[in-house]
Amino acid sequence: MASSDRRRPIAAALALVAATLAPAAAPAAEYAGPIIDVHSHLSSPAAIDAYAAAARRHNVVRVVLLGVGGVQKDDAAWIAGAARTHPDLVVPGVPVPDPMAPGAAPALDAALGKGRARIAGEVHVRQMGSRRIERDPSSPAFGRILETVARHGVPLVIHYELTDEAAAALDRALAAHRKATVVLAHAGEGPASRIRGLLERNPNLLVDLSGMHFQRKPALATETGPLDPQWKALIEAMPDRFLAGIDVWAPRLFEPKMLDRLMTWTRRILGELRPDVAERVAHRNAARLLRLE
Repeated sequence: MASSDRRRPIAAALALVAATLAPAAAPAAEYAGPIIDVHSHLSSPAAIDAYAAAARRHNVVRVVLLGVGGVQKDDAAWIAGAARTHPDLVVPGVPVPDPMAPGAAPALDAALGKGRARIAGEVHVRQMGSRRIERDPSSPAFGRILETVARHGVPLVIHYELTDEAAAALDRALAAHRKATVVLAHAGEGPASRIRGLLERNPNLLVDLSGMHFQRKPALATETGPLDPQWKALIEAMPDRFLAGIDVWAPRLFEPKMLDRLMTWTRRILGELRPDVAERVAHRNAARLLRLE
């Protein structure tokens, strides 16, 4: 055997040892800056106290409290109470229980006319889970809701689970009401390719990433796994269009340990983005949208 042939197995063995001993790639550092949670709810009047304690631990500087699409009749009172108790933390939203009801637009107009609200929703437009809701966002009734928020300069948060047909209806609504700013909750349940098209076609659309944590499907990541590469690529390509959110609503999600897990996960996922993108998604986009700057 030639000397060069004898050296090959030795070199291969040394390379294997070196690879084994080489340090693993360091995980991305957690995002350390402030967070504005643009999408959460209350499960009771007292739930805000547990959230506020967790927010202090995790530097969540503001939380937008929204209605639950008409599921909880006391949403407005609970949100108002939380805003009184924690005025430096809570950004109150105006609930819209049924956007298709005859008096929905006038009621929203009256609530927004008081001048304190910075956001409206969450409006359940299309939901295929335990509650089956199918409403046309391009209908005249929903158009009146969009006209109302546009007139007041307030964004509208919608729960709208996408299909190709549903995305087309949303396209029509957004095109017809360019002065209305719509926030698509839970990233419309994706996929990232469908969201990219909607964002490219509609400058008046933003996307919140709430409810895409390890407790739900689809998720941006498991509790310890990496951020989905397709979502990462899209967020970094369009960093001004995404907002961070947690989406607590059920009593079990307000348990201190669970709040810690959710907020830690949020920081870890933000830390996988480029630092400038993480800042925008975590708080800068929301501060601009909600006029908190």
